[in-house]
Amino acid sequence: MAERTLLARRTTAFAPSPIQQLSLLAQRCNAINLAEGFPDFPAPPEIKEAAIAAIRSDFNQYRHVQGVCEKVAEAFEMSHGVRVDAATQITICCGQSEAMAATVFAVVEEGDEVVLLDPVYETYQSCIILAGGTPRYVSLNPPHWSLDFENLESAFGSKTKAIIINSPHNPTGKAFSTSELAKIATLCCKYDCLAITDEVYEHIIFDGREHVSIASFPGMQQRTIVTSSLSKTFSVTGWRIGWAVAPATISAAIGNIHVKMTDSAPAPFQEAALVALQSTTNFFTQLKQEYEERRDYVCEMLLQAGFSNFLKPEGSFFVFAELPKACPLNDVDYVAELIQGAGVAVVPGRGFFHQAADTVGQSTQFKDQSNTGEELSAEEVYDSNGATKFGELCIQNYTTRYIRVAFCKDMATLRAAKTAIQKHLALVDPDTGHKQHYSSQCSLDRPHFFT
Repeated sequence: MAERTLLARRTTAFAPSPIQQLSLLAQRCNAINLAEGFPDFPAPPEIKEAAIAAIRSDFNQYRHVQGVCEKVAEAFEMSHGVRVDAATQITICCGQSEAMAATVFAVVEEGDEVVLLDPVYETYQSCIILAGGTPRYVSLNPPHWSLDFENLESAFGSKTKAIIINSPHNPTGKAFSTSELAKIATLCCKYDCLAITDEVYEHIIFDGREHVSIASFPGMQQRTIVTSSLSKTFSVTGWRIGWAVAPATISAAIGNIHVKMTDSAPAPFQEAALVALQSTTNFFTQLKQEYEERRDYVCEMLLQAGFSNFLKPEGSFFVFAELPKACPLNDVDYVAELIQGAGVAVVPGRGFFHQAADTVGQSTQFKDQSNTGEELSAEEVYDSNGATKFGELCIQNYTTRYIRVAFCKDMATLRAAKTAIQKHLALVDPDTGHKQHYSSQCSLDRPHFFT
């Protein structure tokens, strides 16, 4: 008699997150953590005090604070010129992640397809798969992560239920332009599908840019679901206060699913959200300035470390950088080397891509996928500026040549990382990419952590 399988088949679609694995590795090595996207500096004191006051007032039970919906609606109209009914169009959730999950479960069912822009944050495809849908990936083209709209439209069809848009974008730092969003909006209207957005970095946008939501485009208010949260703007990623803004019928379905999954967002932090959402313009101006300083510092750190081919982030708090041309390592090996040799943790980029990619331990040389499978020369892989040629010959392996660096850290943390990397590079063998003599505080089985 065959042994019964107790796990659901859907669980085979999910592997441990490389970001979570790197956190464990960084902790064991006591490494400086530039891997995870959470700040290591305090949240604003006024919202912390509001949370403390709520706990002291015994706001400890299930709770829905309608005032949070009202403040979200006010901010949305002020930012995008779109009027939202706070009573019928907003659901407060346990962070943006739950808002995204409840949204996808509310609108996606078996047989539906959802378009994702690759590289992509891993939560989206997980929600789609759990809902019974199918992700359709459309590549953004490095180094500026531009979008080919002929390719994009080819992913749309009669089965397309939605496209998910994350702007500013994790991991690349791209902020989609008004022109790009307008073209996406045209496709949504043409194919009668939804736009689901992740706008958690809406206030972390640089160089005088203004955040634009696709919900503000003609014909899009009734086909857009916006998700966002307090987490990134107010440095409270552990508080889990997020929201979904949607047409009333869809919002009601999202709310029903939210109640069945988690019942309510944390009560004292909803009270604190009331204070956070009334922050002054000066707060948001200072937020941008401080993150621009961190961005510029990390970009200069990468340039000094030999990186040259990356988009200077237009928003978010990540740099997504291609490994230097001369580096013989793939992303996983480079990150392992950096953690164990320099004591600095970043994220290997392959976890964000959904192209074919080599696996841990295989050669990182580029292969001619269209013909013989022979290795390509550096001249065939790189252009005259040292950037990777992203044609048919390289489609498999460019996904193993990126790292993501988080700069949502205290400046003291970033300075310590820069010093550690400089010391490490002074000891690296240029032919192998490895440190000549380790003085690492840890010795780990790397493949166990990078799967």
